[in-house]
Amino acid sequence: MSRTRTALALGMAAAGALSVASVTASAAPSPLAGSTTVTPAGHSFKATLSGKATLKAGSVTVTCSVSVSTGTVPAAPGNHNAAGPVSSPISPPTYSSCTASLPGVTPTVTTSGAWSVSMQDGSPITATMTVPVGGLVLKTTGLASCTVTAAPTAAANVGGTWANGAPSSLTFTNASVPVKVTGGFGCPTSATSSVFNAVYLVADSTDPAQQITVGP
Repeated sequence: MSRTRTALALGMAAAGALSVASVTASAAPSPLAGSTTVTPAGHSFKATLSGKATLKAGSVTVTCSVSVSTGTVPAAPGNHNAAGPVSSPISPPTYSSCTASLPGVTPTVTTSGAWSVSMQDGSPITATMTVPVGGLVLKTTGLASCTVTAAPTAAANVGGTWANGAPSSLTFTNASVPVKVTGGFGCPTSATSSVFNAVYLVADSTDPAQQITVGP
C-alpha cells in the first residue's frame, strides 16, 4: 500500500514480576515475538478502502470514501521472519472524495514520503502502518482554514489488525495518530492526536487468483 496505514513493528507487553524473597518489583523479560511469513513472496498487492476512512482531530472529523495504496511482499527469504514481523514498503495512500464535519469547509488530503506496513502473525494477526514525518497533511478551505499534519516531529506507528481472506483485510479501529494543527477560528489547534478508522481490502495484483496471506 502506498499513499494513504503506519516501519510497523509491534512488541508484546512485558509482564511485571514480584520477587517474593526481596519483596521488590522487577520486570520480566518480554517474550519473543513468534515467526511470521507473508505469501506469496515477491507478489505485488493493492489495498483499496472498503466503506469510508475517518480522521478525527478535536471536534473536526474528515471522512474520505476513496483511498488506495500499493506495495510488494518481500521476495524470499525476506518474506519470513523467524522472530518478529515482516515489513513491506507501500506507496503513500491516496485519499479523495473527502468531506468535513464542519459546514462550509472543504478538506484536501495529500500524502508523501516512505510509508510501510508490517505484519506480525498471532491471534489476532497485528499490523502496523508507519507514517513518515509529515507524511500526511490535511488542509481545509472555506469557513475554516486549517492544516493538520500527521507525524509532525517523528515517524508514527499506527496499529491495526489483519485478517486472511479472499480478499484479506487490514483494519484500523480508533487508531491514534500524533498531529499538529494550525489555523484560525474553528480549527482544533489544541489537538495533539487524531483518531483514524479505516478498513482496506488487500488483493494480489500479480496473480488475482491468489490471496495475500499472513501465517507463522
